[in-house]
Amino acid sequence: MAQPEKTSYRLPQFDWMRGLACLFMFERHCYDSWLLPSVRSTVFFRASELIASMAAPSFLFLAGLSTVLIVKRSSEEGMVSRKAAARIFRRGAEILGLALVFRIVDLGLWLPDVTQPNWWTNLLRVDVLNVIGVSLMMVGALCRLAGTQARAAVGAALIGAFVVTTTPLVYSTWRPTWLPWPLESYFDGVHNTGVPQSYTFPIFPWAGFAFAGFVAGYLLLSDRARRNEFRLMGALAAGGAAVTLLGWTLDQSSLQLYRYYDFWHSSPNYFMIRVGILLMILSLCYLRCRFGVSGLKNSPLITLGQHSLMVYWVHIEFVYGRFSIMKRGGMSILGASLGLIIITVAMYLLATFYGRWESARRKKALAAVPET
Repeated sequence: MAQPEKTSYRLPQFDWMRGLACLFMFERHCYDSWLLPSVRSTVFFRASELIASMAAPSFLFLAGLSTVLIVKRSSEEGMVSRKAAARIFRRGAEILGLALVFRIVDLGLWLPDVTQPNWWTNLLRVDVLNVIGVSLMMVGALCRLAGTQARAAVGAALIGAFVVTTTPLVYSTWRPTWLPWPLESYFDGVHNTGVPQSYTFPIFPWAGFAFAGFVAGYLLLSDRARRNEFRLMGALAAGGAAVTLLGWTLDQSSLQLYRYYDFWHSSPNYFMIRVGILLMILSLCYLRCRFGVSGLKNSPLITLGQHSLMVYWVHIEFVYGRFSIMKRGGMSILGASLGLIIITVAMYLLATFYGRWESARRKKALAAVPET
C-alpha cells in the first residue's frame, strides 16, 4: 500500500530571514564597538541603530517559529507529541547552557582586570542567547501542557500578551526585588545595578517575540495556508502593516495606561510595531524564496542563517574582544563600515566552509553504515 506523502517543513524563507537578522546583528555590533563617540549623535548612527534594532527580535521570533517545525515533524495531525515538547525544552536548555559557556570563554579571552570590583558579574549578564534559551524552555513546557497544536497556539498568544502588557509594571511597581539580582535580571534586566538596563534581554518583554513567532508559525504552516501561498504573503504583509500602524497610533494617543512608560525599552506599542515589521519582512522573504528559487542553494543569507549561532559566537570576538579587527571607539563611519564589510564576508566564508565540512562529515558517517 502506498504511503501518504510526508510534508516537508524545511522552508528556506526562515533561513533567509535568519541570515538577514545576522546582517542586522553585524551592523549593530560593528558600529557600536568601533565608531568614534562624536559620530554617535549623527543621523547616520541613529538610523543604523533603528535598522539594527530588529536583530534580536528577529532571532527570538524565528526561534519561536522554528519550534512549530519541530512539532509538525514529530507529532500526529493537530497534536503535540511529548517527544516534540521534550525536544523543544531540551533545545532551550542547551542554548541557555551555551550562553553560560560563551560568557566563561568570553571572559577568559578578554582577560579582565580581576583587581576591579565585581569583575565577575559579566558572567551572569542576561544576553540574547539566555532569553532565547529560557523562551524555548517556556514554549516546550507550554506544548507539553497543551496537548494539541491549537491549544498551544492559543496559550502562546495569551502568554505573549501577558508578558508584553505587564512589562511596564515589571520594570517599575512589580519588580521582583526580593530575588537575588542574577535571578531578578531574568525578569527585569537589572543586572547588578538595581535598575533595568537597556543592554540586557530579560523575559519581559523579549520572550514575547518567541511566543509571537510560535503563533505565526502555527498559522503559516497550517495545511490551508500552505495551499494558498499568494494569499498568505498578502495576509502577512497586510497584517504586519496593520499591527505596526496600530502600535504607532496607540503610542500617539493621549490615553496612557501605565504610570511608567518607556517607549524604547518596555512599551507594548513598540513591541507591536516591531512584530508588524517582522511580519512584513517575513512576507518579503516568502516572495524572495518563491520567485528566486534558482539562487537559493548558494544564497549567502541562507548560508548565514543556517549557521547563525556559530557566526554569532565567532564574530563577537573580532568586534568586541581582544581580537577586534578595528580600533574600538576610534573609527570614522567609513572605517567602521569597511570593518563591517570585512566581518560580513569573513562570517559568510566561515559559514560556507563549516557547512561543507559538516555535509562531508555527515556523508562519511552514512557511508560507514553497513547496508542491511
